[in-house]
Amino acid sequence: MRESELREKIEQHSRFPLRGKLNVITDTTQFMGIRSDDVLELGGSFYLVKGEEVEGRFGLDGEPKFWVKRAIDLSDGSVKIIKLVFHESFVMQLGIQQIKCFRSPRKESRILEKTRGDPFFMQGFTVPDSVGNIVRVIDRIYGVRYYDYILDLALDHETYFHQHFPVLLRNLLLCFRAIQRLHKMEELHGDIRNDHIIIDRESGIYRWIDFDYTYEWSENPFGVDLFGLGNILLLTLGKGFHNLPDIAACGPSGMETISCLTPSDFSLIFRNRIINLQKLFPYIPDGLNQVMLHFSHGAEVFYEKTEELLGDLEACEAEMACGRDVEDP
Repeated sequence: MRESELREKIEQHSRFPLRGKLNVITDTTQFMGIRSDDVLELGGSFYLVKGEEVEGRFGLDGEPKFWVKRAIDLSDGSVKIIKLVFHESFVMQLGIQQIKCFRSPRKESRILEKTRGDPFFMQGFTVPDSVGNIVRVIDRIYGVRYYDYILDLALDHETYFHQHFPVLLRNLLLCFRAIQRLHKMEELHGDIRNDHIIIDRESGIYRWIDFDYTYEWSENPFGVDLFGLGNILLLTLGKGFHNLPDIAACGPSGMETISCLTPSDFSLIFRNRIINLQKLFPYIPDGLNQVMLHFSHGAEVFYEKTEELLGDLEACEAEMACGRDVEDP
């Protein structure tokens, strides 16, 4: 495409006309040098970069992810998320286990292909840049992060549990079944977090995003994903996380609660995070609480497959539904 045509497209699809030199990039290796108003040429298509996506949690709120660009597709004006190649790794401590986790653009590319058309997963495609980097072009999902949605519900826990939790559980079951489908394909999400579910504003579907992480754990191949699902359940059941320092800050009532807790009441991953929520909220049914205890420091048996977790949660949902039927006049 000639420069005059590109400038015309930019003026058509961008609120602000391009000033100065037009910079067209075909090699995305040096992603730190790609700036707003640069144009990426990928597979014969052109994308106007408008900035970077940002981290939303873990003390990194607002930190830019320089390898993830927000862009406008100059063919139709649609907003895309463009994920460039960035390799990093870290070691996760899970009890006494040390598990290597690392980014794999190729794995995310494969999952995008396998989940094409599945509304519970982000949608997009892969295109190599001029030097073969695996670039993923993702359709932007308009909605709210699940983490923010839960924490923004302004009501007490008991009201929340009886009025909101059953609907949330029903939607989470649909969302978790999508992970089951992924596991049946012998694929991992790899980075299951509360902010990696977007509640789609238009459809209301809980959609998974960001599956470029993977991990190596031969003893329990799906284990890290399952612990991620457990953490989502913990947030949902507790309407947020409940940590030892927060409870201690509640004064005498908090200290009384702490005296009832034992090491087995805490998360295996997050040592100060209470997972035996029944000790905080006694109206939580035994079945649901038992599901959560599979992820505790005191657990003797862990979930190894999504089918096992889903089976227990479906039984809990059915039990709660029966309880509501009995209470209804």
